[in-house]
Formats: sequence, structure tokens, C-alpha cells
Amino acid sequence: MRLRDLIFSAVLASLSIPVLAQQENKIQSNKDTINNLNEVMVKENRLKLPFSKQNRNIWIIDSEKIKSLPARSVSELLSYVSGVDVRQRGPGGTQADISMDGGTFDETLVLINGIKVSDPQTGHNMMNLPITMEDIDHIEVLRGSASRIYGINALTGAINIVTRSPQKTGVSANLFSGSSFKKDEVSGNTYANYGIHASGTLVQKGASHLLSIAQEAGNGYRYNTAFNNQKVYYQGKLPVGKTDVLDLLAGYTHNNFGANGYYSAPGDKESEETVKTALASVSYTTKLSDNWTMVPRISYRNNVDDYLYIKQTPDKFHNHHQTNVFDAELNNTIQTHIGTFGLGLEARTENINSTNLGKRDRRNAGIFGEYKFEPLERLLINAGAYVNYNSDYGWQAFPGLDAGYNFYGNWRVFANLGTGQRLPTYTDLYYKGPTNIGNDQLQPEKSKYAEGGIKFNDEKLALNASYFIRRIDNFIDWVKAQQTDPWQPQNFSQVNTKGFTLSADYTLKTMETDALSRFRLGASYTNLDPSFKTTLATANFSRYALESLRNQLSGTLNAEFYNLVGVTLTARYNQRINYKDYTVLDTRITFKQKHYSIYADGANLFNVQYIEAGAVPMPGSWFTLGIKAGI
Repeated sequence: MRLRDLIFSAVLASLSIPVLAQQENKIQSNKDTINNLNEVMVKENRLKLPFSKQNRNIWIIDSEKIKSLPARSVSELLSYVSGVDVRQRGPGGTQADISMDGGTFDETLVLINGIKVSDPQTGHNMMNLPITMEDIDHIEVLRGSASRIYGINALTGAINIVTRSPQKTGVSANLFSGSSFKKDEVSGNTYANYGIHASGTLVQKGASHLLSIAQEAGNGYRYNTAFNNQKVYYQGKLPVGKTDVLDLLAGYTHNNFGANGYYSAPGDKESEETVKTALASVSYTTKLSDNWTMVPRISYRNNVDDYLYIKQTPDKFHNHHQTNVFDAELNNTIQTHIGTFGLGLEARTENINSTNLGKRDRRNAGIFGEYKFEPLERLLINAGAYVNYNSDYGWQAFPGLDAGYNFYGNWRVFANLGTGQRLPTYTDLYYKGPTNIGNDQLQPEKSKYAEGGIKFNDEKLALNASYFIRRIDNFIDWVKAQQTDPWQPQNFSQVNTKGFTLSADYTLKTMETDALSRFRLGASYTNLDPSFKTTLATANFSRYALESLRNQLSGTLNAEFYNLVGVTLTARYNQRINYKDYTVLDTRITFKQKHYSIYADGANLFNVQYIEAGAVPMPGSWFTLGIKAGI
């Protein structure tokens, strides 16, 4: 059966199902959702604060927004966040680089439930995650240097993906298919994709389990961009005694894709890459006393990256990399009459066995110390430092401080100071190739960050206005003196960036019987003004620095009618330093029933032609039809 016949049949089926059953679930559905951002607890590893009391520029993608946005992957979700620069090399999160506020993709730290998933080989693999959209409760985006909180590699910020905790036993599924309705000129086949996500939850006697599996595949959107990936994810929470909890997490993803133009265009037209990632962790939360909580945690990440420069001749130009990361943490939260203390220890090993990069390993050890106190009524201060030892670069210390004051009702002024570090990846240091050559003399990047702003939060409205300055020393980028030279990473400049952000999010909920049962409007604008003080005279061409954002404007409108039909419209405007500006409009229309919903997405409605990374043109318009069901 052809794709258009499948879509037509699904539409007819949805129209034939009665809508009266939806009314039974109206009241309960709203009780089960968190509608107030102030209630979201930002889950840092030691000191936890609700969103309304944060002294940092934090953006929350909550569960309701995740459900309404026309996105299929975490990467696409993040593209709607102010200050986050998502540079995709294919649709649906096939591969994407994530950077923040004008930094590079290796300067942002990504975590799942506080577990670091950064890859020592290259930041290109950081978003190869084993979770689906349905596994996520919310996403916390922390802008600014955050080594005090998360340690190394949080140079420009951190993104913590918080998965959902099952509240009841059930099963759910999400099936979708999409197409650009354009044809491959060689084969004559229509470009299309499909996805099948399924999950089950078990909640019993205080314990909860979540298991999800997913399969997505497509024949791409231009020559040699077909993809095929699978995911499996498990999360368990087991009570131990009256107060203690054992948390388990395990996931695996297998991602194969055509890599036409991804790294060395135009020579890599026949490239193919397979990235396999496994992630596991065990943590134990114990109450040593009423005031002292201790959480030991161990985690492991394995990544296998297999790259064929010419897939038809796999014995030539074949890179195979395998990395293993072991991490052990001991986090403590101690509440006293003078404030709350957070103390943490971390030990981390990173090794690689690579046909190109060789056999390498390095070790990190760190100590976290934080102190939260309120010296005056409505004044909250957090201070602390992270001290790190790295086997290659020695001892470093990264202090930080933030303060916030509620001066009138829900209005709050805040300021923060932070420092950060980014270690060179193994690709930066040791890569050997005809067009890219590593540099084993690189030094870590270091940053200093200062920010101040004002925010307002209540049940309906969240406002934020902030201004920051950031200095990065020993900035690493791939540069060259002449066009014919190979790229090589260098500590080639000092980067001073000034920026400001304005954002607003308004939610209106009315009676269930009203025509407009829910309305949400969000808008944000970020302006970045970087300046480069070059310390290397021969760095005439830069690969990443001159592609960063200068202006970014995004808006989201979501409306629900009779709690039955939902409509979302989004717009994203990006202007880069050395590239044309472009605007992309997306939409989602959802038809809801008690146990299922049918949705239709339109991505890039006006078929805008643009590039986010390297020489990879992004797809034009893409249309998707899907159905979600659950009991």
C-alpha cells in the first residue's frame, strides 16, 4: 500500500470514531497535568529548588509543551528553546550538535536524570540517546557556565533531561509515518519515514517500572541520507525500608544512517555511519537522619562509532571507535539551622580504543561543595565550588555564586557568577585524516560568566529578562591558514560574548465546557554579540565559531477547543554570524479521545531552504500523521 493510501485510510478511521467518550475524561485529564511551572523542581544533584526560586536563567520544557510541540526527537524539542543552537544533519534527530549562547557543541553538557552522557570521542555523538519523547517528563536548560553544579564540560551550560516517573500501571504506543512527497531522482521512490514507539509501566507497592522500545526508519530526504534506528530503555524505582530508594536505569540505541556531506563535503557523498550507545546507572537514596540525605551512584556509558568514508569499499578509510566511561558519585544534602549544604565526590575514567585515534585513557576526580542560605527574608544565596583533578591537565578550581531577591510579590531580581572548563575531545587531540588533523598540544578551554536579570512567575505567566557577559580563554576551533590546507584544532582565540534574552510564557485555562479550554502563548528573543581576539595569526578560516547565532526569535501558540482538538503553531527565526537568516514555521493539529489521539504535523511549512551544520541542506516541507494510544 502506498504512503498516501495509508494516510488517507487513517484519516477516515479517525473521523468514524465517536467523540462522546472524550467527555468522560475531561475533568480527570486536567487534574493529572502540572500546569504551573512554579511547581517544577529543578533536579540538580545536591541542592534542589523549585523553578520559581531559581537564581539562574533556566528554561523548562514541561510535559504539556512536549506533548503539543510538532517534534519527534529531543534535538527538535530543544530547537524551540531560546539561546540553544541545534545544528542537525538530518531529520528526526538522526545526528545533531547542541550548543548554547554562541558556544560550540563540545561546550554544552547533556545529562539524563543528572547522569552525564557526554562523549570523550566527539560531541557529535552526545545526542545519541536511548530515550523517546514519551519517556520524558520535562527538560531543564541551564544557561551559563555551570561547573560548580555539574563539573567539567558545562562551559556554556547544561541540559538535564528528566524522565517520567510512572504513576499507574499501563501500556501506550505511538505510531507515525511522514513524507516530503518528493521523489528520489535515481530510484523514483518517494522520500518517507515511519516510527513505532511502545512502552509499558508497572506500579505496585511503592515500586515503579518503565520499559520502552522504539523503531524508526526512512529512506532519507536526499541521496544517501537513509536511516534506521532502534531504542530500548528501562527505568526502575524500588523502595527499601521506610525511607530509602534504589533507582535503576538502562538504555541502548542503535543508529545507522547515510552521512552524505556530514563531515568532509563533497568527498564524503558515499559515507555511512553507525553509532551504538549503551547507558546504565544504579543509585541509592538513603536518609542517614532527618536532615542528611546521601545518594551514591555509579554509571557506565559505552559508545561504538563505525564510520565508512566510502561504504562501497569498507576496507578503505574505515574508522572504528569504542569509548567507555565509568563514573562514580557520592552526593550529600545536609540541612542545618544556618542553611543547606551540598557535598559531592566524583571519580570518572574515560578510555577509547580506536583505529584512528589509538588507545587512550584519562581520569578525573572532583569535589563539589555548595551552600544555600537565606540571610534575609526573601533573599536566597547559593555559593560553592568544584575542584577537579585531571590526569592530563592537573588541578583546577571552579567557583560560582548566585543570588536572588523577591522584591515585590512574584517579581524577582537575580544575579550569578560562574566558571567552567571544557576538555579537548580525543578527536580534537589525535585525529588523523587527509582533511582533518588533530593537535595533541591543545589545552582545555576555560570560561568566566556573569549574568543579571529580572523574572516574574505565577500560575499563568512567566517572564524573564536577563543580560550576560562571558569570556572563554583558549577557545578551541578547527582552523586553517589557506583553503587548500587541512583543518586542525587550535587554541586560537579569546572569545568575549555579550548577550541578552527576553522571554514570556502565558497559560490560560478555562472551564472544560468552554469552547477555548486551554490557551498557551510563548515567545523568546536572544541577541548575541561575540568578539574574537585571535591569538594565532595563521587562523584565517574557522569551521564552527563563525557559524554561531547572532539573533534568535521563536514563538509558540497552542490552543485547545472543548478539550478535544488542539492546534499548535510555532515559528523560529535564526540569524547566524556568517550565514543568511531564515524563518521556519511548523504546526501540529491533534484530535483527542479518551484512550487515543490522532495528530498531524507539518514541518517547515513554507519549504525554506537552509543549512544548520556544515554543507548539509535541511529537508524542506515534511508532513507526518500519527496516532497515540494508551490505557
